[in-house]
Amino acid sequence: MGVPNASQATSSEPLRVLEEIKRQTVEKLGGLPDALYPGVEQALSMALQSGDVGPGHFEDQTALRMMRGQAASLVMRFRQQLAKGFDDFRGLRVRTRSELPLGLIDDVHLAYHLDGQRLAESLQGRFGEAIDAMDARLRDMAATLGMPEVPNPIGPDRLAAAFVETFRETEVTDNVRGLLVRQYEAELVRRLGDVYQRANALLAATGFGAMTGARGPAAMPRASAPSAHAGGYIHDTVDAVPYRGHAGVNSGAAMQDFHGGAGMPAAGHMPDADMADLRSMLRMWREGGMAGSSGAATSRSPAPAPRDRGLGGTPRRELRIDEMLNLVNLLQPEPSDTFARALAGPGRLGDAIREHLGDGARRIGVDPEQTRFSDQEEDAIDLVALLFDSLFRSNSLQDRARRLYGRLVLPYVKVALTDEGLFVEREHPARKLLDAITEACEGNQGATPQEKELLERAAAASQRVVAEYNEDVAVFELAHAELDALLGQHRKRSQLQEDRLVKATLGRERLDKARESADEALVQRLRSTRLTQAVADFLAMPWRHHIVQTQLRDEDPARREEAIALGDALLKADRLAAENRGRELADHLLAIEPLVLRCLASSGLDESAAQHGLAGLVRALATPDGPRRAQSAKPLSGGETVESGEERKLWLAGGTTGVGHDPTVAERMRKLEPGDWVRLTDVHGDVAAAKVAWVSPMTSRFLLVNRRGLRMLVASAEELAVMEQDGRLVVGSERSAFDEAMRRVRERIDSAAETY
Repeated sequence: MGVPNASQATSSEPLRVLEEIKRQTVEKLGGLPDALYPGVEQALSMALQSGDVGPGHFEDQTALRMMRGQAASLVMRFRQQLAKGFDDFRGLRVRTRSELPLGLIDDVHLAYHLDGQRLAESLQGRFGEAIDAMDARLRDMAATLGMPEVPNPIGPDRLAAAFVETFRETEVTDNVRGLLVRQYEAELVRRLGDVYQRANALLAATGFGAMTGARGPAAMPRASAPSAHAGGYIHDTVDAVPYRGHAGVNSGAAMQDFHGGAGMPAAGHMPDADMADLRSMLRMWREGGMAGSSGAATSRSPAPAPRDRGLGGTPRRELRIDEMLNLVNLLQPEPSDTFARALAGPGRLGDAIREHLGDGARRIGVDPEQTRFSDQEEDAIDLVALLFDSLFRSNSLQDRARRLYGRLVLPYVKVALTDEGLFVEREHPARKLLDAITEACEGNQGATPQEKELLERAAAASQRVVAEYNEDVAVFELAHAELDALLGQHRKRSQLQEDRLVKATLGRERLDKARESADEALVQRLRSTRLTQAVADFLAMPWRHHIVQTQLRDEDPARREEAIALGDALLKADRLAAENRGRELADHLLAIEPLVLRCLASSGLDESAAQHGLAGLVRALATPDGPRRAQSAKPLSGGETVESGEERKLWLAGGTTGVGHDPTVAERMRKLEPGDWVRLTDVHGDVAAAKVAWVSPMTSRFLLVNRRGLRMLVASAEELAVMEQDGRLVVGSERSAFDEAMRRVRERIDSAAETY
């Protein structure tokens, strides 16, 4: 369908233009549900062929067959959802964004809602410019029609909601649901460039917003670049579709765009200028290291650097991209412990990669003394080396993970050579896989069957990449899908563990507070008078325990006051006995008998035992001249809590809010909220990610947990301030392991570049 000119669609006919956009959208996207099943089926089949399936594989296949049986109704439901977006805009059906699938309550609906949120964010990142342009034009149209501002009928939120509303009532497994979401996102990415381009052109042609042209930037995905071939984006006459194809002898142009030209801008990702700046500083860092090690001039001086000359001073030619890729392809399947050993010490991996590639070059007849890596090849090696090294320094990865990561080094060097998106796009499959593997391995010692299964699945994902990756990043996506399915179950267990931990911590704090309150009430009464031993013992044990139980279990303030009043009543009874006022004592004991029995019952005594305890108290008070002396009691709070083995491993800053700290830093720590991530360094120097899981409403202490939902630290803002001052805590850690590693890479290069 061509784009109508201004004479065909004028600004006086906005509703007709809206209907035309609706028709084209439904025509282009309406059949999306049917397009999802082949990809899901292929992923399940590949998992079966590789033998990497769990007990839920049969349920996955059954769920897929059931969905295929509902294909017609799902397509109809999806088309209706697309149409509803336009009805919303025209005011035929008012619906706000808050009504999108936020009202879901069960686990399945909540999972769909979270998937929808992530999908909307991803689409906004990819097509941000086109969406922003369309939003502005639709606002103009709404103003022309005199309507309030309403959501874009084909914006990311609307498309995510259409998927959720279509599929959320189907009975699918978690694995199939995850595959459906990924296939839906992939299909949208393939089709939305054309949809947004045509919609913007129609709106612009009818006078809403400035005309950008059929090939204008508003029609392009945000995460795109003008490069061709591998690692770039190919734009034909209609679609603007991301493409990552084979990289071979024709990849040179793409590499020029990668290393010397513009990068790929993306909202929320590393911008173009930042990537170019990073490459510039990376080369400065590398050349400075060469100069420092050899004492020779770098490429910044007129004289050539030593790497430009071979033995005898003869010039060394640069390896072509196709030669480099052939070399990596040759070495990739071969097991090598070189990289695993290099990861044991910082700064060794880059040299290990170069030495390994040099050894491989000799095997294919290329003399390393007569050739050298090009700048773009050096960049790829150093970025991957720094990335992997930073991952090991930034996460609590065990020694057993080194071999797993070592296998991935060469595949990621190849990705870095052929696809700049690895460092630019947060949704890049290779990036997501590395995040998933890090999540599976971080702090994982294989102590439980679930942890062992995670390690085995992560190892299988790395082996699959090594065996199958040949410049097609789809293998990373499939490997990530398989690992992420298991991680999804693991995250649910971690969340449950975290919820239990929060409840347990709150319960312990409530218990401590109740004990402190009971201790204070007891001390106040014991120090005010001399008592018979029986009354003192009753106050120290049953009565104090009764106060604790009442504060924990009874929300009625009157019952709490009644429990406290019993202590004062017993003091009065002892005073009446000491003054030999027998009749008044008898009346008083009869009056408080129900309270005494209730107090004894709260200690677990049955009616007979409670009556026996009351009788003993009465006998003791029946002797007016019995011995009375000052009493003391050991406090209930402090020292009675038995910590588990895991809790004994906690490392605290000082254990008291009275430790020396900077009040300004402590105030900043108080602004931490649940969900914030930090990096902690323990007494052994190991670094681990920690999440603020909960802030106590009673003590304002922070509960920090690891990715497995296990407690790492409970500390006050003052204690956290001390830890930061000691360099053991860093606030503002990235949620993604890859993002955090790249941030540290940038900091390392920045710091080194300042010295050159």
